[in-house]
Amino acid sequence: MPQTGKVVSIAELMQASGVQFGTSGARGLVTAMTDEVCYAYMTAFLQHLEQTKQFTRGGEVAIAGDLRHSSPRIMAAAAKAVSDFGGIVVNCGTVPSPAVACFALDHHMPSIMVTGSHIPEDRNGIKFNTARGEILKEDETGIRAQRVTIPAGLFAANGMFSAPSDGAQSNEDRCAYEHYLQRYVNFLPAMVLTGMRVAVYEHSTVGRTVLTDLLDKLGAKVIPVGRSDVFVSVDTEAIRPEDVVLARDWARELKFDAIVSADGDADRPLIGDHTGQWLRGDVAGILCAKYLGAQVVVTPVSSNSAVEKCGWFKAVMRTKIGSPYVIAAMNEALEKDPSAMVVGYEANGGFLTATPSTRDGRTLSALPTRDAVIVVLSILHSAKLAGKKITELVAQLPPRYTASDRVKNFPTELSQARIKGFLAGDAAATKQAVEAVFGTLCGAVKTFDTTDGLRIQFNNDEVVHLRPSGNAPEFRCYNEAASPERAAQLNAACMSILNSWKK
Repeated sequence: MPQTGKVVSIAELMQASGVQFGTSGARGLVTAMTDEVCYAYMTAFLQHLEQTKQFTRGGEVAIAGDLRHSSPRIMAAAAKAVSDFGGIVVNCGTVPSPAVACFALDHHMPSIMVTGSHIPEDRNGIKFNTARGEILKEDETGIRAQRVTIPAGLFAANGMFSAPSDGAQSNEDRCAYEHYLQRYVNFLPAMVLTGMRVAVYEHSTVGRTVLTDLLDKLGAKVIPVGRSDVFVSVDTEAIRPEDVVLARDWARELKFDAIVSADGDADRPLIGDHTGQWLRGDVAGILCAKYLGAQVVVTPVSSNSAVEKCGWFKAVMRTKIGSPYVIAAMNEALEKDPSAMVVGYEANGGFLTATPSTRDGRTLSALPTRDAVIVVLSILHSAKLAGKKITELVAQLPPRYTASDRVKNFPTELSQARIKGFLAGDAAATKQAVEAVFGTLCGAVKTFDTTDGLRIQFNNDEVVHLRPSGNAPEFRCYNEAASPERAAQLNAACMSILNSWKK
């Protein structure tokens, strides 16, 4: 890497630019993610890997991105950083986050995915993966501690390249796409979904092509719907009202067995039944874990408690929200029992596997990063094997229902202050403060949990979980109740309270 130029502290750059680590990599406003900021972040990542003996100059680095307008520019800045550092760029193009991660893991190289996932298009981000998988919190600390040299004259005063890119980003290579496709074609029997009609809600997810190709190869009749050339912010934890209406309208019109989709970078699934009713991600995760024969399941504290109540698994471990915490807990579970089949999932449906899974003599290698495709295929295959509708699969679970939503443009500092207000005193004072706000909705408090935000369980087993988003200025609320109607009613009431706090 050139040694002349200005030296930049990543910790200081984070504060100055607003591009900071959240639960899924570094994210910020597109206007803040200048070429220079992205170049600095990528260089810091490579320096950290070199210092921890996870990367050697001259090695390959895989780069991919989603379908946002800003993603190609950020990919080019990252590629330039790799080239200047002495690395070789493998340009995987526009593929799902789990596709580039899987390819890089299997080829023992670090990788990045340029994506803002489900958040609006005015924001973007970079997900970092070492040759062993997603970066963990200690890696974030290492990256934040770096000081990098920005070559003199490379960037203009506005932080953009002062001249066109020098071609550091090579021509697109479809190797990661084909590798990911074959991962699932080789795991499932040939034409296993023959006879099923499956709608693929394409919108702007980078996974729309791989979903269509896979389902077609597995014998399903694929019905593409809803493609958009403009980025659509689809959040699998807070499904847009218009997507609820669209799915039900398509179900009546097209008479499908299921409708499937994913978020922007296709690491979180969206699955609907024959009526167009979308499944919650934490319900889909339970069904996927059962299909794979999991013994130990790791999931954040926000996920549906049906995972414990169903009795299908030897152990369930709860964590803070975010894949790094899930991965760390999966690793902990494997240390305790190396022979256990360990998986994880998040409330958004993103599914992770810490160990290989074998069905009918076919083995699916571990993929310890969020994936949407495995959830889609496992639920469709489960329904096919059982000769049941997806609604019947869900009906096997205990009657616990969740609903969630978020208040957008809610300053993180304000949401954190609201939660701290409940926790200002001892346990008795916290219960009293909570009941003063939510008691008319749910009654007396049974327990509360501060693992991530504030999760309150009431004597009637209903749940109110308040949490500032780790990715954007949003205040999220998760609710659980004994019926879908009550969960939705409770969530709407809680959102009204949260909205009043914003004023």
